[in-house]
Amino acid sequence: MSWQMWCAVLGASCVISLSPGAGAIASMATGMRFGLRRGYWNIAGLQLGLLLQIAVVAAGLGALLANSTLAFTVIKWFGVAYLVYLGVRQWRASATDVSGVDGEVAETSGPAMTLRGFLVNASNPKAVVFMLAVLPQFITPSAPLLPQYLIIAATMVAVDVVVMTGYTGLASKVLRLMRSPRQQRTTNRTFSGLFFVAATFLATIRRAV
Repeated sequence: MSWQMWCAVLGASCVISLSPGAGAIASMATGMRFGLRRGYWNIAGLQLGLLLQIAVVAAGLGALLANSTLAFTVIKWFGVAYLVYLGVRQWRASATDVSGVDGEVAETSGPAMTLRGFLVNASNPKAVVFMLAVLPQFITPSAPLLPQYLIIAATMVAVDVVVMTGYTGLASKVLRLMRSPRQQRTTNRTFSGLFFVAATFLATIRRAV
């Protein structure tokens, strides 16, 4: 892959990561409730979901998903249901769940937060279809495909880690400023509403024909 092509991949990765979406909402909600240090568990899960999306496209399964109404619909409504579930959990989160300056919550394990992040990205079929339309533009068919996909995956993951760390870190600052139970409850319900908005947006998406 040439440097010019890699720069194009880098630019596209920045646009994709910076675009508001369920991953950004999950990162901000995690940072607000748990702090930056524990927020990296969620970020790791998001990257696993991103790698799965890239692998699906690289394996040619993305075309199947794009052309299968049933597969697209099943994954889409699973994603909608999961975002609604996260919204309900965020709405019901007690203000007393936050303890300590770094926002650690003892009863929430790191692996559970990683799984949550993974499901947020993995349950978005539109992202796979979008990558199916974008990634081939950076691929040279006459060159070995695996190294090219590995470079693209490494670039996208690196950029997304930086961006999601920024979202998480900024939200963790809110955690330090909003210490009263009423403020925490208001913030929890704001992010809950964002999850519901993301679920509504995903529910309105239709497979391109």
